[in-house]
Amino acid sequence: MEKRRRLAFGLFSDIRRNGTSYLLILPAMAYTFIFGYMTYPYMIIAFQRFNYTKGIFNSEWVGFQNFEFFFRSYKAVSVTFNTLFLNLLFIVFGTLTALAIALLLNELRKKLFVKLSQSVMLFPHFISWIVVSYVLYAFFSMDMGIINQALNALGLASVNWYTEPEVWPAILTAMNVWKGAGMSAVIYLATITGIDETLYEAAEIDGANRWQMCLRVTLPLMMPTVIILTLLSIGKIMYGDFGMIYALVGDNGTLYSTTDIIDTYVFRSLRQIGDPSEAMAVGLFQSVIGFILVFGTNAITRRFFRDGALY
Repeated sequence: MEKRRRLAFGLFSDIRRNGTSYLLILPAMAYTFIFGYMTYPYMIIAFQRFNYTKGIFNSEWVGFQNFEFFFRSYKAVSVTFNTLFLNLLFIVFGTLTALAIALLLNELRKKLFVKLSQSVMLFPHFISWIVVSYVLYAFFSMDMGIINQALNALGLASVNWYTEPEVWPAILTAMNVWKGAGMSAVIYLATITGIDETLYEAAEIDGANRWQMCLRVTLPLMMPTVIILTLLSIGKIMYGDFGMIYALVGDNGTLYSTTDIIDTYVFRSLRQIGDPSEAMAVGLFQSVIGFILVFGTNAITRRFFRDGALY
């Protein structure tokens, strides 16, 4: 009891001393509380036939019937595989690209050029996927697309890219990396700037060149940050980037075999059915799988690389 009182007193004292900082974080805390924690009770509608009039505590219980909506679908296996496969591509290529950018920027000595490069690479992160979809169409359009014009200039026939599902995992991966690698690179670059300079000085005295310093000093000290960010990404591996997929692919059924993910499939289904219980059932399934993946990956990381584990 005494320990709790000391903790509470310390918290209130810290709030008084740093009131402005707590005021700045208040909107984020309110958002998280309202749209995060206050939504937890609604998870029970995954096991109900939810009725808006009766509410979440008086609706009829149906057990696991809502989960059958997804698991008995003939596309359940396909959209689950697409979700995992695309997210795995995003994680692998996004991480490698961001690491490469951060390491290259760290080796540059012209600070003005580094700042300009960071600004240019961060810019795509703030562009809407809707805008990106038009840019993508300018490249891959059948008649006026830049890619087809280049093919025609080489004497090759035009390709209708929007009817070629096998190329779209690569296209989506490239767009995801282009849009997000700059932000991740900034995080990795901040990690590099926090490395003790005396380590580089000691390596230089031992005769190491810049490449050897990168391999023996920079990369090992970046690994905890890389692993933590990867673990957080794995936790969302069952959640496809709905905004990205729907903006770039839309309702193009020709491409569903390689681009249709759980989120877009459920959206299209519920747009016709309109049952929130079935939507919650799929969301709960995604959350449970994500938790298992994070817990399992963290256990493996803690066993072989303790410094990179989340807990």
